[in-house]
Amino acid sequence: GLILDGIVAGVGAVLGFVPQMAILFLFLSILEDCGYMVRIAFVMDRVFRHFGLSGKSFIPLLISSGCGIPGIMASKTIEQDNDRRLTIMTATFIPCGAKLPVIALMGGVMTSYATGSYTAGGFMAPIMYFVGIVAVLVAAIILKKTKPFSGKPAPFVMELPQYHVPQAKTVLLHVWERLKGFIIKAGTILFLATVIMWVLSSIGTTGSGIGFVEDSNDSIMAILGGILAPIFAPLGFGKWQPVAASISGFSAKESIVSTMGVLANVAGDDAEDTMIVGAAIKAWFPSAVAAFSFLLFNLLDSPCLAAISTMAHEMQSRKWFWFAILYQNLFAY
Repeated sequence: GLILDGIVAGVGAVLGFVPQMAILFLFLSILEDCGYMVRIAFVMDRVFRHFGLSGKSFIPLLISSGCGIPGIMASKTIEQDNDRRLTIMTATFIPCGAKLPVIALMGGVMTSYATGSYTAGGFMAPIMYFVGIVAVLVAAIILKKTKPFSGKPAPFVMELPQYHVPQAKTVLLHVWERLKGFIIKAGTILFLATVIMWVLSSIGTTGSGIGFVEDSNDSIMAILGGILAPIFAPLGFGKWQPVAASISGFSAKESIVSTMGVLANVAGDDAEDTMIVGAAIKAWFPSAVAAFSFLLFNLLDSPCLAAISTMAHEMQSRKWFWFAILYQNLFAY
């Protein structure tokens, strides 16, 4: 049960999205290596200034679409502390590669409400990236109205490099490094999270005491999720399963998919199993709007533990770090 329903169903569900992430990382690496990334920042400076952001904020935001950790670290190029903190707090609103599996899974669930099929919603990924950009701009406007973040952004001064054809070896190395980091995370953090989630969803109160339960509704995870469910009920998902998946997302966003795979209690790769998983997940949400609300909350709340630790290091202030975490979760809610 642990191997099939826990590890294979959980980690396997996430590793299935590696090809899509490889394509995303490939195009990002080409943009970075050909010298166009800095020019995007220069062009976007005029637009971003209307929202209180510097053009230099655009590079961390774009890099965050691959991974939030280098995106947060890229904010070092911003001289003003206020602009840098603002960028760090909003960079993770852009969907990163780890959130792609969640978008694909929930896109399929939302599509099934309208068409009855479990193919991924084709427009869900572009919509989520657009929502992420809008969230950054709205959050910047809100924060710029407060005293700590008030003031004009720093002037944009940066040397534009020459255009050049990107080297295939460099691009492929960048792609491999990012993919390797994701696969290592899947084999360590996600593996551990999946095992913990399986144990919590398999052990609970039985007639004779604590032991393995046949129905996951009697499990420890169901009890924990049930306690927190009323907090999420106004958002449209008041059942314990999506609440448990959201909690697991704080360790790594990919673990939302693996947790759902474990809680759906189905392992396998064929079409029939995929249909069963999709049907199980669909039953947790009363409507497509509730499923969209779940997806939106998990894309805008605090990032994974690795990105949170990077935020703590880059903020260089415990007060600002906790303010950032609180603001991200309240904004998402």
